[in-house]
Amino acid sequence: MLRSSITGMSLILKLSLLFGGLLSTVYLAICGVLYLRQTRMIFFPSPYVEVTPAGLGLDYEELWLPVAADTVNLTSSSSPSSSPSPSLQHLHGWWIPAIAPETGVLLYLHGNGFNIGANLSHAARFHQLGFSVLLMDYRGYGRSEGEFPHEAQVYEDAETMWHYLVETRQISPDRIIVYGHSLGGAIAIDLAARHPQLAGLIVDGSFTSMRHMVALSPMLRFFPIDWLLTQQFNSLEKIRMLQIPILFIHGTADAKVPASMSQTLHEAAPQSQLYLVPDAGHNDVAERAGTTYLETVQQFAQQAIRSDTGIGHRTGR
Repeated sequence: MLRSSITGMSLILKLSLLFGGLLSTVYLAICGVLYLRQTRMIFFPSPYVEVTPAGLGLDYEELWLPVAADTVNLTSSSSPSSSPSPSLQHLHGWWIPAIAPETGVLLYLHGNGFNIGANLSHAARFHQLGFSVLLMDYRGYGRSEGEFPHEAQVYEDAETMWHYLVETRQISPDRIIVYGHSLGGAIAIDLAARHPQLAGLIVDGSFTSMRHMVALSPMLRFFPIDWLLTQQFNSLEKIRMLQIPILFIHGTADAKVPASMSQTLHEAAPQSQLYLVPDAGHNDVAERAGTTYLETVQQFAQQAIRSDTGIGHRTGR
């Protein structure tokens, strides 16, 4: 009887250890996936550019900007080299010149999904306001070359776009407004932190940090995210350093990125405005707001860029 009980307890212990070991293995495996494959959970590039500015009746110049793996190459070319260096890749995009008179220049940084083709209609709204627009894909998106994107790489790509405007096209930084949607907003904030001489920043439907976004997922709370997360996109930390005009835009019904994150960024920014669009989601803010969206952006641009002198105008909240 006693021996039978001991045998039964031993079996239960073995099964418990086996089950515990299995759970530990699964847990560690998930941790490994989260660590090694997290870029695949953040970036969703598409190689298919379905529309060009010509499809919207816009004049444009097609661009291929070279970028090195480790350092930014500041020159540009009209097409990729026929025999490119293995260490050189090219960003693809469009320069859409304004119909005179020009309001300013807008650098458009799109979000984590699709490519420039899916963002062209929205970019055309800024062109409608008198901006010359530079719209380009990060490496791994659309027709841009390169491997799958990651945080440091998209920052380098934005830097390449900036240098094209300032050095190749000789545009004064205080004539440039940087616009970023969603993840592009985080990239825009990083670029502004490195180039505070730009005229202004428009951040549309973006977040405070990737860590805060992860915290929104109930399942991920069981994992050591602070150890696993390598793609930080910590906008809240960077926004406090900026002393330029900033316009935060967010839809109140955004189910992907809560509008409270734009509110937090706005409160942390010493010079910013917050424009909340009632009932708008993550990708339909401009459609929901209609002409009010254009009027808000236009008013902000006029404050940020003094058209009579071309000098960036610093304003309070």
